[in-house]
Amino acid sequence: MLNLETLSGEVLAAQSAAEAIEGPSAGLPESFLTELVLRHLSRRGELRLATIAHLLGIGGAATDALLGKMRVLQLVEVPRRGSLDGDVSYALTDTGHRQARLAMEKCQYVGPAPVTLTEYVAQVRSQEREAAFVRVADLRTALDDLVIDAALLPALGGALNSGKAMYLYGESGSGKTYLAEHLVKTLHGAIRVPHAIYVEGEVIQFYDPTVHRALSEGATNGRGLAIEGESDGRWVRVQRPVVVSGGELTLAMLDLQYDPHTRVHVAPPQMKANNGIFVVDDLGRQRVAPRELMNRWIVPLDRKVDYLGLHSGIKFECPFDLKVVFSSNLSPEQLVDPAFARRLGYKIHVPELAPEHYREVVAQACARSGVPPDTASIDYLVDTLHPRYGRSYFPCIPHDVIGKIADRAHYLDEPPRMTPELIEWAWGLYFGAGDDASSPADAAQSLN
Repeated sequence: MLNLETLSGEVLAAQSAAEAIEGPSAGLPESFLTELVLRHLSRRGELRLATIAHLLGIGGAATDALLGKMRVLQLVEVPRRGSLDGDVSYALTDTGHRQARLAMEKCQYVGPAPVTLTEYVAQVRSQEREAAFVRVADLRTALDDLVIDAALLPALGGALNSGKAMYLYGESGSGKTYLAEHLVKTLHGAIRVPHAIYVEGEVIQFYDPTVHRALSEGATNGRGLAIEGESDGRWVRVQRPVVVSGGELTLAMLDLQYDPHTRVHVAPPQMKANNGIFVVDDLGRQRVAPRELMNRWIVPLDRKVDYLGLHSGIKFECPFDLKVVFSSNLSPEQLVDPAFARRLGYKIHVPELAPEHYREVVAQACARSGVPPDTASIDYLVDTLHPRYGRSYFPCIPHDVIGKIADRAHYLDEPPRMTPELIEWAWGLYFGAGDDASSPADAAQSLN
């Protein structure tokens, strides 16, 4: 098994010294980089030197040296040259086409050069150290558009600074997931994530545009190619990520996913969330038993390392530097055993809103949906419907109920308006006829 302590730069350099090239790709076997270039040229055809350097992300000098060696091996040729020394185009030779087909059979990854595991570990550790402690102003700014009991803020801030897992629990609709997703705004600074990682001859795709929100990079030379020293194209500058997994989460999803067709691994969600926040939503509703899922987290939460396995059977250590937030409708004692409960550093109950706070959410819902607020209708919702049916003041309700009034207005092609009758009609549609004295159809008839 590979572990973080033995993954030093000297070890990797010794392993690949015979065929590694200098520059940002140091540590990668030259044979791997050669096959990567072959796949790029096979897929795209003739390419200029600057374009190849941009695609690989390793800089013009390293790319030029690599292509020079490939010319000696008669894998590529130069079909055309421009007026400038660096304005050179490359294409595959017949030998190159044959080797490209073999390279595709071995692995179909076509993208920027991966970073080594050593580089990735160092980057994650550095970015974790750069994350500043959360202060009062940070949390208030992050939660500025949320209506939340101020008494919860010290517990949330302390949990974020502790480095321990947070367990948010409360009834469905109390806003636990929405709250958890907003906590990422308290994390300072952008981070860099790799397009891919090279581990023991295998490629792990890492950058995920559905998770990692890319930010603009540094200067370019006018041709879209980053200036040497200004940027390393193997990395993407992103906002600190927030990853949410819900009832679909399984134990298998927490390990590397291997595609036997492309022969490429894909990083699991908790790995993509490094230097950010990973939210396990609806804990207890997964297809796997809660105890099994909890046991999977014991070592990562204790040691800040995770253990992942390649399809070849090789296992390696990976950083587990992230904020973990569990969200559940169940109280901690209902879900986990005492041993794991101790590892949940902060157990925070998210209650229903007080009526005065609930009215603030109603105002937000009106503004968002474009429905002008009406005092009598809001009073009817807060003081009549909720007490009548014993419904808690959860923040999800106003947005869904008032949104139905806006939907109706769009259908009738009339300006939206709020009345007690429309509030009751929308309430019946939201909760069902069993939560109203009359059915939604009856309520609708009374509006006509």
